[in-house]
Order: sequence, then C-alpha cells, then structure tokens
Amino acid sequence: MSFYLNGNFIADGTPFYINGTKIDTKLFLNDNLIWSPNEEVKIMAQLVLNKISYHGRGCIADLPNEITKRNFQKALICVDPDFVKFDYVQNVTSVLATAGISYELYSDIKSPYPTIESIQHGVETYKQSGADCIIAFGGANAMSAAKAIGIVITNPEYADIRSLEGVANTRNESAPIFAVPAECTAEEITYVYKIKDAKKSRIMLCLDVNALPIMAFVDSDLFLGEKTVIAQDGMYTLCNAIEGYLTKGAWEMTDMFCLKAIQLIADNLHGAVAQDANSLEKIALAQYISGMGWGNAGVGLANAMAEPLVAIYDMPKGVACGILLPAVMEYNAPVTGEKYKDIAKAMGLEGVDSMGQDEYRKAAIDGVKRLSADVGIPESLKEYLKAEDISYCAQSAANGVYTSGNPRETSEEEIAQIYRALL
Repeated sequence: MSFYLNGNFIADGTPFYINGTKIDTKLFLNDNLIWSPNEEVKIMAQLVLNKISYHGRGCIADLPNEITKRNFQKALICVDPDFVKFDYVQNVTSVLATAGISYELYSDIKSPYPTIESIQHGVETYKQSGADCIIAFGGANAMSAAKAIGIVITNPEYADIRSLEGVANTRNESAPIFAVPAECTAEEITYVYKIKDAKKSRIMLCLDVNALPIMAFVDSDLFLGEKTVIAQDGMYTLCNAIEGYLTKGAWEMTDMFCLKAIQLIADNLHGAVAQDANSLEKIALAQYISGMGWGNAGVGLANAMAEPLVAIYDMPKGVACGILLPAVMEYNAPVTGEKYKDIAKAMGLEGVDSMGQDEYRKAAIDGVKRLSADVGIPESLKEYLKAEDISYCAQSAANGVYTSGNPRETSEEEIAQIYRALL
C-alpha cells in the first residue's frame, strides 16, 4: 500500500522518518488509522512554517535586531556571485555594518542550484570563519546552499552531500538561517532545497524540516526588478500555486494559500513586469503565500518535467514552468473535478459560474497561456530541448519525487509525448 505524508509519496514498505525516528510503513498505518489494503490514503496533515517572518518594503532594517537579540556574533552570507560582483549584496551588508554585526561572504554558489562541491566548500568556509548563523540572500541557489551548509554543520554525519538527497534522517536543526529572498522561489518558507550533481547532470531534491530558515525577511525593495526576471518568477510562482492546489497532498489549509497566491499573481504580474512597486510587493507576498501552500502539499508534473531541463541546459526554472504548465494542465484536466473552476475564478476570469466543466477547464488553461504570453514567456521548448534528450528527460521526470504528487498517474511515454508536443 502507498500513501501521502505532507504531499510526499511513501511507497509500500518504504521506511520514512518522523522527528528523526525511523517508522515502519505498515506498523505506522495500523497504529494510526483504519485502512484497507490496496488503497491510497492521506494522513497526518501538517503545516511547517518559519518561526517569524517580516513582510513589506524596508523590512530588512529589522534583520540586525533579530540577530543581536539571539546573541549571534557573526554571519556567513550565502549569496549569488553576481550579487557580489555588482555590489547588490550591500543591501544586506550595509544594515549589518551599521549595527556592528560581523559577517563573511560566501559566493562560490553556482546558478540555478549549488553544486556538491560548492556545498562542501561552503561548509569549510563556515567553520573557518567562526560564524554562528547564516544569512541566505538571493534566489534558489543561495537559499539551497544555506540550507545544505547549515544541515551539514549541525549533522556532520551527512558530510557526504549525496546523502542529503530525498528525506534525510537528520536529528538536529540546521545552523540558524535568516532568509532574505531577492527572487520568487519561496525557498525562504519551505524545507525543500536542491543541489546539482554536475557529474551526472541531475538535480538532487532534498526535503528536511530541519533545514527550514528560522526567519524570513520578504522585502520587495530587494527583489530583482529586471522585467524578464519578474516575468519568470511570476510564472514559477503561479505554477507552484496551481500544482500545489491540484497535488494529491493538498488539503484545506494549503488550498487557501494556493488559491490566494493564484489571485495575487493574476492581479499583479502585469503591473510588476511594468515596474510598479506596489504590484511587485504583491508578487513578493504571493510567492511567500504560495510556499506556505505547496511547501506543505507538494507540486506535480510541470515541476518534475522542468527539473531535467534546468539540470541539462541551465534553463531558467520560471521559463520551463511557464511553458510546461498549460500542457500539464491539459493532461491533468480529466482527474481534477471542479478545481479548474476554482482556479479560473481565482484568476478573475469572467462568466465562470455559468460554464460547464469542459468550458471552465479550458478557460483556466487559456488564462494561464494568456498570462504567460503577456509577460514574454515562449510558447514552446524548441529553443531549449533537444529531441535526442527527450527520453532521458522523460525518465528523469517519471522517477522524480514531484511526479508522485501529480493528480494523474503517468508514465515515461506519456511524459515524452508532452515534451514532443512542445517542440
């Protein structure tokens, strides 16, 4: 028998961990609920969030006080190398310097995700620097690096970075992480992080509640304001919110977060791309709220299919998700009940209540397509995906963790067909 725990697929007989304790699947099910063999069941709905989060323009000013009142003496700042090159990191270092807080920069972090080698280097840098906390500033690469480094520091038995893949049995919370996002990845609110195995051209997905940042500072003044970045980030957030609403691990609390995020993206992405500060602030909020949803429910096939494209071609995740999402929505539509009606209404589409099922499903999909096109996301993968790589990409997506949460069961061949249709 199989089941879903916080949106993560647990196969029959697979050991898993709760609060560091190894659990036997069958014994756990017998002890915790009545079940029938050969059924899939959902159990133990749980919400994992930051202890504290700050929101609003200028909230970065509160970072020094939160560090000093915890008696931390020195921070390792995990940051994208371009943030250092173009002195964007001064948005954080200046407030630390004014408060007299010591720090050391660590920017040997590849994009879009850190490599195994950069995590190993980061662990050594943390030890040598004398740091007692971490500030993650930037996007997915900086956030993932901070989480992996922090986990290895407090759980040295995981010094083999590959051992972090999947659901790791760590027993100690990460070194304290203060997350300051500058892109819409929602990694500041989730315990998911990713590491690139460059030798194998694959992304290692890691899930560990001990890696969750203790605090987040979602200051939209720090979000990268370049139009293409905002467009990509917005479509990535929309993809996560929609998949979080449709995934097998979704439940009432995650649903409300995902639907609100969908509404905020639909209402504000055009304005944010046009450089409206108030709209960008709403997008920053949307990506955090979406993470509150999908970070506790999981995502689905569009994310799974995007991962090998990122790993092989360094394709921006937001572009990949923006292209893949409508196609995956069409594929999933037959098993989604009335959920596309809710999505269409959240996007502000007119006349939804009077539509039949086929009509509101098409309306939701078309609404996503229009928004994606409006902000400049390509319609196809032909500029990225090579035909000879489709088989490998389909295999990687089919075996990925995200695929297990997809509302419709799938196969390598069906995934390959979706890729081919987008060439």
